[in-house]
Amino acid sequence: MTVDAELVRQLLGEQFNWDVRSLRLLGEGWDNTVWLVDERWTFRFPRRSVVVSGIENEMAVLPHLAPLLPLPIPDPTFLGRPSVAFEWPFYGAPFLPGRELAEAQLDDEALNGVARPLAEFLRALHSVDINVELPVDPVSRADMARRVPRTVEFLDEVEALGLWRRSPVVPNLLASALELPTPQATAIVHGDLHLRHLLVGDGGEPTAVIDWIDVCRNDPCVDLVLYWSALPPRGRAEFHEAYGALTEEQLLRGRVLALFLCAVLAVYGHHEGLPTLVREAIAGLERTTRE
Repeated sequence: MTVDAELVRQLLGEQFNWDVRSLRLLGEGWDNTVWLVDERWTFRFPRRSVVVSGIENEMAVLPHLAPLLPLPIPDPTFLGRPSVAFEWPFYGAPFLPGRELAEAQLDDEALNGVARPLAEFLRALHSVDINVELPVDPVSRADMARRVPRTVEFLDEVEALGLWRRSPVVPNLLASALELPTPQATAIVHGDLHLRHLLVGDGGEPTAVIDWIDVCRNDPCVDLVLYWSALPPRGRAEFHEAYGALTEEQLLRGRVLALFLCAVLAVYGHHEGLPTLVREAIAGLERTTRE
């Protein structure tokens, strides 16, 4: 379901008595349409029924998480109800400035500068607990028996499109991951923290973490995608210093997820005509496969 400007004006007028002055489409992905309203508020509308539960989780949990974390996250302020005009919930939150890491094209020095604030953010997130019911690994991110075959599927498509060819290290990584048991859900996690969901400023400094539709309870390993796909070796060392101990099993699961999500982004970027995203996703695959 696509929410156009006319429907945004109608919904905000009906539910919040809002006389909208300006509207700008910020993004339209597979799961959501996002509008910037009056240059101050970001309104997020689901596009498919399958993501409605994720939107509801965001609306329930993000207001509790926002004051506990060292980087800004969306803080749902205007909570839209299902109605005749639009049958699903939606919300508006204060606009968070910054560019997607996938669009920033940072060099290694700038990427090293991302490591410590990213680690401090994840350490804080994985340490908090709030009295909100959340699903446990709803899309099987930490279950390697399901994730490895999906990773192979997308890597095959990346190669079929001529975008990248996997190195010999990849089959060994995936085979090792298949031997891992399903971990326990010990933390609240973002669940989908990849190159498009960390925003950075003009100097490359992290400014916000967005798109929490997969927020859930899980092993912290599912949030290690950027550790592998974005950070050079020195940045990974600084991440460890700031975050603390990680097991080899957690690092391996996170590495598989980095392969999976970078492959997904490369395929998506190719089909949607987003060359910068393709380039950065392929760079993420390269970083993830380096020893």
